Amino acid sequence: MRHNSPDLPPHSHSPTRRSLMPAIFVGHGNPMNALSNNAYTTAWSAIGAALPRPTAILSISAHWYVPQTAVTAMAKPRTIHDFGGFPRELHRVQYPAPGSLELAAKVADLLGPGLATMDTGWGLDHGTWSVLMHIFPHADIPVVQLSIDETREAAWHYDIARLLAPLREEGVLILGSGNIVHNLHTYSWGNRKVEPYDWALRFENVVRKTLSSGDFQPLIEYEKLGQDAKLSVPTPDHYLPLLYILAQRQKDEETSFPVEGFDGGSISMLAVRIG
Repeated sequence: MRHNSPDLPPHSHSPTRRSLMPAIFVGHGNPMNALSNNAYTTAWSAIGAALPRPTAILSISAHWYVPQTAVTAMAKPRTIHDFGGFPRELHRVQYPAPGSLELAAKVADLLGPGLATMDTGWGLDHGTWSVLMHIFPHADIPVVQLSIDETREAAWHYDIARLLAPLREEGVLILGSGNIVHNLHTYSWGNRKVEPYDWALRFENVVRKTLSSGDFQPLIEYEKLGQDAKLSVPTPDHYLPLLYILAQRQKDEETSFPVEGFDGGSISMLAVRIG
């Protein structure tokens, strides 16, 4: 199915465009960014300072990639340390943001009957908290996570993401966390400042130009973009959160890139802001 226009029709009861909460995709990169003070984390802090205060946050993280659609439904989501081989200091990090049963129920309602399972066992994984530690360091805004169903194709994810758009009218920040280019097989573990691979740069440039054009169909059908796409997106998990953010774009909304750069040659740290 071709999505002829990424623009969502304005709701008759909508407030002015300025009052819509922006939607943001963040390239989260290495988990150690949670503890780091670098160009990326400084830019994340600047994102938080520039945003209106959200009523709540709905996060779609690459690291909750499971064979179902689920939404965290607990008052106090745990901080999940879903990684290995990192310093103990990182494993001790806590991000004690509250959950929101109200937002979880609203997300399930928007997605339609029987689609989303209310989950009480997950929490906040590092795709969410390693970024939010810098964007909203006080951990005082309710956070809910929505899983990515690994059994569904990209177009399906884009379509259900469009159903979430009314949340922006209520001040909910929809946050996607992944990486547009994410190839750990070619990552330069010993030299994270290595120059990015040519194929990684080319693919990111295609994404940026397509975003600026306003026709998101090539990004939904990213597997048709050739060898550069295959190298940049060897698995869908880190790429799909981007589609959840692109699906929020309403007519004439601006698309901007508040964070740029590459880590380890094959991890794009690009952030995309809608609105």
